[in-house]
Amino acid sequence: MDVGDEPPIVLDLGSGLRPFGHQVEERYGTDSAIALTAFVTHLHWDHIVGLPFCRPFLRFGGHVDIFGPAQGELSLAEVMDQVVVPPFFPVQVKELHGSIAFHEVGDDIVSVGSAKVLVRSVPHVGSTLGYRIEAGGRSVAYVSDHQQPGDSRTIPESVLELCDGADLVIHDAQYTQEEFPAKATWGHSTIEYAVHVAAEAGARSLVLYHHDPVHTDDDLDRILDGARSTARSTQLGDVVAAAEGMSIDVSGT
Repeated sequence: MDVGDEPPIVLDLGSGLRPFGHQVEERYGTDSAIALTAFVTHLHWDHIVGLPFCRPFLRFGGHVDIFGPAQGELSLAEVMDQVVVPPFFPVQVKELHGSIAFHEVGDDIVSVGSAKVLVRSVPHVGSTLGYRIEAGGRSVAYVSDHQQPGDSRTIPESVLELCDGADLVIHDAQYTQEEFPAKATWGHSTIEYAVHVAAEAGARSLVLYHHDPVHTDDDLDRILDGARSTARSTQLGDVVAAAEGMSIDVSGT
């Protein structure tokens, strides 16, 4: 996420981190010392696999502060060293040329430049966080993985707080209602529940996120049409489906 001319704030460390690193180098150059801040929701593979492939993190002079949930007896750094480790990867995080600092965070507010990041726990499988970034009078909520409740209506107070009146909510929308019963304990939400959360929180717009890998582009087009139809009976504004390379301006300018 870009806040003015400040270094971007990174949300999760998935496979998109590699092309993101190339974009950062194009923006700042390869000779400048780049300092970034990243917020990780949880440590499932799809949210951390890009860490050792982001060039600004890998070269001398690069620095990133990574905030994420506590992991019990081991520190966040120790857990990551169990993931980025031979024989699964040639080196450990501490051997990368860039400077990477890990910070455990719970329900809190973290300042990053002119932005404030609200951190709240979110129901999922394992310790998971959601984030709300506020800057310049605008707000973006990021709830990437969210276990839909059994009644498909209740919304945790922590999630409502993250999404409350947000200009943009990025929310887990992995399953259709037909798919959900077979995977009701897998830690994710339906498209309809994502619309429900954003609408109940009074958000202005919604991005459907964490698509199921079996859904084709045609499936997503149909899913999006259905989500928009559902949203018409609410005060929620635009609904879009997340796509690679997508850019959304919430500045209001």
